Amino acid sequence: MNVDYSTKIPNNVNLSEDRQVLKALEGWHPGYMDWWGDMGPEGFQQSLVYLRTAYSVDPRGWAKFDYVKMPEYRWGILLAPQEENRVIPFGENYGKPAWQEVPGEHRATLRRLIVIQGDTEPASVEQQRHLGKTAPSLYDLRNLFQVNVEEGRHLWAMVYLLQKYFGRDGREEADDLLRRRSGDADSPRMLGAFNEATPDWLSFFMFTYFTDRDGKMQLHSLAQSGFDPLSRTCRFMLTEEAHHMFVGETGISRVVQRTCEAMRAAGIADPTDVAKVRALGVIDLPTIQKKLNLHYSLSLDLFGSEVSTNAANAFNAGIKGRYKETQIDDDHQLKNATYPVLKLVDGVIKRVDEPALTALNMRLRDDYTQDCVKGMLRWNKVISTAGYQYKLTLPNVAFHRQIGEFKDVHATPDGVLIDDATWNQRKGEWLPSSQDGDFIASLMKPVTEAGQYASWISPPKVGIDNKPGDFEYVKIET
Repeated sequence: MNVDYSTKIPNNVNLSEDRQVLKALEGWHPGYMDWWGDMGPEGFQQSLVYLRTAYSVDPRGWAKFDYVKMPEYRWGILLAPQEENRVIPFGENYGKPAWQEVPGEHRATLRRLIVIQGDTEPASVEQQRHLGKTAPSLYDLRNLFQVNVEEGRHLWAMVYLLQKYFGRDGREEADDLLRRRSGDADSPRMLGAFNEATPDWLSFFMFTYFTDRDGKMQLHSLAQSGFDPLSRTCRFMLTEEAHHMFVGETGISRVVQRTCEAMRAAGIADPTDVAKVRALGVIDLPTIQKKLNLHYSLSLDLFGSEVSTNAANAFNAGIKGRYKETQIDDDHQLKNATYPVLKLVDGVIKRVDEPALTALNMRLRDDYTQDCVKGMLRWNKVISTAGYQYKLTLPNVAFHRQIGEFKDVHATPDGVLIDDATWNQRKGEWLPSSQDGDFIASLMKPVTEAGQYASWISPPKVGIDNKPGDFEYVKIET
């Protein structure tokens, strides 16, 4: 359970006795530190930040909080406790003992899944590296840095698997994870959403709510894996990932709350009167909806095509399961099962029954959408409690898609198919325009005094680690 901090790389996998892997990881460490220095949070590397660091993998008490400079954060290799006699919970190997080593026939598939997961972790740090300069409070600044150092640790988690189980190929892949850069023209990150800019804090909150939630679903699926070290790695990553989505959900709640408070105080009855609301120095609800449309649609693309033989093969092999696989009441092999998939049939969006095996991406995406709705209910409660008839909603799955069934068509957020001319004329109603971006950017002024918050966001209900409202979460070097 407990983590060994006596080696350069904290771990609970007995690295001190695994000399070859320890040496490989120590060889990778300087490149990681160079990457962190170049691409990690800009301007705050010498600041003391009140961060949590894992000292155990027991979910009841696994982290301690203290001030640390980010380059001195102890990134480690942490796997959830091994389950005795664990068996593969799905696929053609259902019920057989879980693998402790990589089965030769599944080597390439496993490596690719680990690399894709690993590539997303440093990408989000790169996307968010400038945000510290415009943080709306020290509380938010600290949360950004906590997310960043943990994404860095998740990169270490995947690199450990590559170094330990995939030999020379794994070492080369680990080096490539430090070579790619988010949004780079020559060597971009592997998935589209991780090459998008994160220009402001509303984007950051949307990213941590929607895109990190995709990460949660993928980690849940990989946590079911028959390859036990991957399963254990992802189980512990999920413990950390919960805070990232908390940052997004509460961040958006606080933005919505501040907007509603400002509208009420100014006697504004119509929340869609954008000019009047913006004049108050807060972000209007229609612009929040546009940002939501963008980040939700980008995140849907991360699930891949609705119908996928790759997903079927990974399931059959016992490599990647479904969300909460062990709680599903079926044969866990999907031999004759079907699943409804939204498809474009003769120009109309219809549900079509497909073999459940090839529709696994669709099922995971549906689970994701249901999970997204929970936070939206809380945001809408803030709006209705303030007395406004306005609802934030998820756009239709056909809206603004680059991957899957709807990549070649245009649809409104309500799912009405439209032609190119209509799309080009109206997309500014549904997606953030450059003017929207400029307005949000104009609000992004840093607030660095403890206990103070920017005009466009409410304070949190409770502090991190139960700290008081005026706690100095980040001690900024002056």
